[in-house]
Amino acid sequence: MIDLNVYNKLEPKKGRLLITEPFEESSYFQRSVVLLCEHNEDGSFGFVLNNYTDLDLSDFENLPQFETKIGLGGPVSAKNLYYIHTLGDKLSESIHITGNIYAGGNFEELKSLMSASIIKKSEIRFFLGYSGWVSKQLNGELKQNAWLVADVENTEEIMDTSNSTLWEDSMKRQGGKYKAFAHFPKNPALN
Repeated sequence: MIDLNVYNKLEPKKGRLLITEPFEESSYFQRSVVLLCEHNEDGSFGFVLNNYTDLDLSDFENLPQFETKIGLGGPVSAKNLYYIHTLGDKLSESIHITGNIYAGGNFEELKSLMSASIIKKSEIRFFLGYSGWVSKQLNGELKQNAWLVADVENTEEIMDTSNSTLWEDSMKRQGGKYKAFAHFPKNPALN
């Protein structure tokens, strides 16, 4: 028997991942991996890394042509475009998240770098919306075992929009019972 009450050994903090448990039925967060970009007493926010839209950046006004997949970062402010990147000092006003990953930055500078073809696809990810929690909301969800907290082990994996197995890979890395969860069917009734 699997003990579901011993989920989190790590506390949430900026730069860690939230991995949904395999039994989550929410269509938005089902089998999601979220990069936490902030976690403090006022609340938390991050971006879903493995959920995408069919939109192109060219669908947004005043953005240069840039071929990339746009993620559905979360249900909050879902019409706004956000980004994480590995540009560091190349983009002023960026906020350091973890390792070589940053969030936001000067948008005009970003457009100039994109127009000059200085940015590679592997250096930036775009999201519509973000995932947000008010004060203590995320901690409540963690107590209900809705999420597993994990460290980022591979920043390249965070920036890779072609990985269709991010949730499964993240669960397997946790080892033990979590490795088995990676193979659990989305709908056990169909098993």
